[in-house]
Amino acid sequence: MKVVSVGGGPAGLYFSILMKKADPTHDILVVERNRLEDTFGFGVVFSEATQENLQAADPETFAAMAKASAHWDDIDVHYRGSVISSTGHGFSGLSRRALLAILAERARGLGVRVEIGREVSDPTAFPDADLVLAADGANSVIRDRFAEHFRPTIDLRPNRFVWLGTTRPFPAFTFYFKHDRHGLWRVHAYQYEKGHSTFIVEAREETWRAAGLDRATEEQTIAFCEALFADELAGHRLEQNRSIWRQFGTVRNARWHHGNIALIGDSAHTAHFSVGSGTKLAMEDAIVLARHLGAGGALDQALAGYEAERRPLVESLQRAAQVSLQWFEDTERYMHLDPVQFGFNLLTRSLRITHDNLKVRDPRFVAGVDRWFAKRAAADAGVPIPDEPVPPPLFTPFRLRGLLLENRSVVSPMCQYSAEDGTPNDWHLVHLGTRAIGGAGLVMTEMTDVSREGRISTGCTGMYKPEHVAAWRRIVDFVHGASRSKIGMQLSHAGRKGSTKKLWEGDSLPLESGGWPVLAASAIPYFPDSPVPKEMDRRDMDQVRDQFVRAARMTDEAGFDLLELHCAHGYLLASFISPLTNRRRDEYGGSLTARMRYPLEVFDAVRKVWPERKPMSVRISAVDWAPGGMESDDAVEVARLLKAHGCDIIDVSAGQTVPDQQPVYGRLYQTPFADRIRHEAGLPVMTVGNISSYTDVNTILAAGRADLCVLARAHLWDPYWTRHAARELGWTVEWPDQYESLDRYKPRFI
Repeated sequence: MKVVSVGGGPAGLYFSILMKKADPTHDILVVERNRLEDTFGFGVVFSEATQENLQAADPETFAAMAKASAHWDDIDVHYRGSVISSTGHGFSGLSRRALLAILAERARGLGVRVEIGREVSDPTAFPDADLVLAADGANSVIRDRFAEHFRPTIDLRPNRFVWLGTTRPFPAFTFYFKHDRHGLWRVHAYQYEKGHSTFIVEAREETWRAAGLDRATEEQTIAFCEALFADELAGHRLEQNRSIWRQFGTVRNARWHHGNIALIGDSAHTAHFSVGSGTKLAMEDAIVLARHLGAGGALDQALAGYEAERRPLVESLQRAAQVSLQWFEDTERYMHLDPVQFGFNLLTRSLRITHDNLKVRDPRFVAGVDRWFAKRAAADAGVPIPDEPVPPPLFTPFRLRGLLLENRSVVSPMCQYSAEDGTPNDWHLVHLGTRAIGGAGLVMTEMTDVSREGRISTGCTGMYKPEHVAAWRRIVDFVHGASRSKIGMQLSHAGRKGSTKKLWEGDSLPLESGGWPVLAASAIPYFPDSPVPKEMDRRDMDQVRDQFVRAARMTDEAGFDLLELHCAHGYLLASFISPLTNRRRDEYGGSLTARMRYPLEVFDAVRKVWPERKPMSVRISAVDWAPGGMESDDAVEVARLLKAHGCDIIDVSAGQTVPDQQPVYGRLYQTPFADRIRHEAGLPVMTVGNISSYTDVNTILAAGRADLCVLARAHLWDPYWTRHAARELGWTVEWPDQYESLDRYKPRFI
């Protein structure tokens, strides 16, 4: 095979090494426009897992890299006069120049032709090449030449950063957070070879501009940073290497190959430097691409296999990198945290490192975090501060007004579509009662409608007839009598998403017969063939408000501990909030403040009749996942408005406002929205969305991203999820007397 790599960075050189090693008859040319010693930056970072991959792929190259590397296990976080240290992380740093020299020497030794100083702008310059590798970086000329096929996008972020070096040999991966009169500065520093460290300075754009660095030369940047970080540099100087202020761009491509051209490394994808090295991704790309090409199939099959294998892994890392990137964009948000929690929050920022991961790496650090969290939780809840054993974050108490929860596990509202004219039955008793016995701190009813016309389907529960009170009271009494769980009612009105089939008959599809008129903020149907809702007039608004008030009184009569208003997922109250569903021209449409007017009227009316000692929550959709819809900024303002009206906690969900939404799914994908609301609006939050493990919950809570964790499918799959989590964590949750024999039972699964 004849291969041309356009780009002589780690991606192109390492790929050529692996290909030539696999088959010396391959004719491989690497062309690079710059001298290898002219490389941008200073050092690169590899985790232990990445090092294992590199060692398996080519032990000779790895041995040379290891010899030139600096290794560390510790991370030091300098914050508000404290140093928070954690160990067991296992990283190595390596000079980028040394890496390129090692790769070039190894490639040439295997017979790869390396041409330096050659500019390539057109891949047709190599008409006889079987494969052209676009290894020419984030600003790839080859990729852009065929942009209509690769369809690249670059998300340019607002923070400014500069890549510097220093002679100070940092013994740990070191973070500094330092204020001056211009704002907050972040530093990422690590040693990459003896006597040399990378020193990245980062700041928000407004801070950078206020310091005049938008007009600074490299020399002026060096002078400014040396003065600002004189104490941190401890007498050492800063070094420059094309050290200009930049914005990070996240590169993505719809396709990674076209014809005989393959994208690799930064030309295909980038991930923020705060989660690791683009060099790591590039070299792992090379391993997979070389393996698929060596399998002996057709070129197009090999390239497709390479992309199919690498894309999910890269996109997963990019999602984590995006969360980490946003953490550094919004670090100011967390500067009020206690040092212990700030350090834990930083270490778990990407959501890939969890409470359990850290416990394996550094049990002493995590024990300190748990001890701090348990004492804080007990003090806030007004209960005795624990001594030993220290409860994991999941099993700490939480108080809202007069409601005290034993733990932070919440059973999410989940529609069962099994009621008769709104009346819950034995199915609901077993569904909710089992999960209460299962140990959850709070069990929430499904979305329960305030009128017959407010139901989603004929199977939805309601709170609009006197017999509903007795039926719900039966369930509430069972939960209170058979468990230590509390139970909350979620009240709603389906709005334009009403009069539809049950979920398993067709999600949100209109009834073919027996339907009823629907209401909404504006006369916009959910689907084009859905019933057109009536735009609510003042009479409708008064009637629905009064239905919520009636339902709230009935909810209290039934004995519920908490009441939640459902203002999310495109239902009636949510239809006022989102600009996608509210096109009104009166005082209830237009600005966000105006769009919130009616939901707040309902909230105020309900709060007035709901007992003062009992808390109220509101579920919101933080984003609509659709152009022109609600965004995270709006959600913070919604939360602030609700807080001003006496809301005790926000239940933060997302989407389901419009059918053509384009959600970005992933582990804990909605937690960042809850995190932002908690810290910027300043009130407690519940978080939902793909939370399934107890270590996820412990991580979220200990980091201060949410106060309660709401699990749906995990509780459907395992009604005893909370008890099983307790067993795995070595914590004791007392069984009911009827199950007393389980105290001596040791389950076996093999």
